[in-house]
Amino acid sequence: MSRQEAGGSSPVRARLYILDTNVLMHDPSALFRFQEHDILLPMVVLEELDQHKKGLSEQARNVRQVSRYLDEMLTDTADLDRGLALPYAQGRLYFQTAAHQQALPEDLAGGKADNEILAVTLALQNRHPEKDVILVSKDINLRIKGRTLGIRVEDYQNDRALDDVDLLYTGTETLSADFWDLHSRDLDAWQESGRSYYKISGPAIQRWHSNQFIAIDTHTQAGVAEDFAAIVREVHPEHAIIERITDYRSDRYAVWGILARNPEQNFALNLLLDPDIDFVTLLGHAGTGKTLLTLAAALHQIFEQKRYSEVIITRATVPVGDEIGFLPGTEEEKMLPWMGALEDNLEILARGSDDGGSWGRSATQDLINKRIRVKSMSFMRGRTFLEKFVIIDEAQNLTSKEMKTLITRAGPGTKIVCLGNIAQIDTPYLTETTSGLTYVVDRFKDWAYSGHVTLRRGERSRLADFANDAL
Repeated sequence: MSRQEAGGSSPVRARLYILDTNVLMHDPSALFRFQEHDILLPMVVLEELDQHKKGLSEQARNVRQVSRYLDEMLTDTADLDRGLALPYAQGRLYFQTAAHQQALPEDLAGGKADNEILAVTLALQNRHPEKDVILVSKDINLRIKGRTLGIRVEDYQNDRALDDVDLLYTGTETLSADFWDLHSRDLDAWQESGRSYYKISGPAIQRWHSNQFIAIDTHTQAGVAEDFAAIVREVHPEHAIIERITDYRSDRYAVWGILARNPEQNFALNLLLDPDIDFVTLLGHAGTGKTLLTLAAALHQIFEQKRYSEVIITRATVPVGDEIGFLPGTEEEKMLPWMGALEDNLEILARGSDDGGSWGRSATQDLINKRIRVKSMSFMRGRTFLEKFVIIDEAQNLTSKEMKTLITRAGPGTKIVCLGNIAQIDTPYLTETTSGLTYVVDRFKDWAYSGHVTLRRGERSRLADFANDAL
């Protein structure tokens, strides 16, 4: 990247970025993300990093990685006054090597880390008028205070999967009524292993992705509306191959006693039950059926199809309210308070044994519980799951690095399903555009062995649906 404006000859002003601690705790590689621009780390940032280096949390691991990066660059011949050369970037890294005397408003208490960072930024802004001095922080309140002091502040944006969450891939497309008129010229159809396939050419295929669902209302000669829904199996420059999907809204195709109640749930079950799809993401607000559909599909494939050996369920343990302190017991017992949704849905699925009375329901519940394992994310590193159905619940609270750590645990024959609602993020410094769930939906949309569906219609109750819309 040149320091010349695109299409012009006037030079771009040099920039000096001041990094807040939370940026490095969130993404250690932020040191290398500013291309040809220089970076400065205030001394208080190094002190805060030192305070957070201990522990098994993802933030502690990130801090230790930052320390390793800095140690590799700090050689015996390094000249701190000239700055350190940054690998993978053209800029240089500077450290605060002297105290900067800068008066702050009396309302900003001295000795506080955020205020010291503001003071350093103001001092550098006055000392280097030839440069754009910019404070980068993921702390909204710090950015607000910086703006009130006339400091140029920015959020760290390199971890954004998308600029606008409204652009997030939904996994479905509703086609116009004239679709067949525009795409039936070179249409080819055939049957294979009881499945219906179509080879289609036309303008619509240019925007399709692998395993995307397409739906259209067609009309029979009798004038009766008939739904046509298919999944995109292959996308080529000149044509696409689609396959008509199974209708899990029919009693004939009930999955562990569960039927799809709307088109999106039908699409989700087609992904969850497809043995050729290794990775599934389901987004939707509360009550759309994400967990229930996933558990039903998992139990169906474990007990009836013998495709997987057991279900592994994990989730981010981020509380909505106050912490409840340390919990006694084994790993699974410690995780049970976080798995209320699991228990609720298993209760619904166990009702399929009503024919056997209370004894039959109890036996079914015991059988199901023997094939379900609840695991903590804290102990996932180094593990490999073989022939497991892995469910990652509340995945919107994970960072992109945490998502990578979990997904790379998959061994041969394992399917991973990520569930979440990006409108309910509880992890500090994560947003809808930086959530790990958003990240994987965007990165996996063109992979032939993954699929995604955004569930829009709530099916829990009319009360829950109204609350989602009105509150």
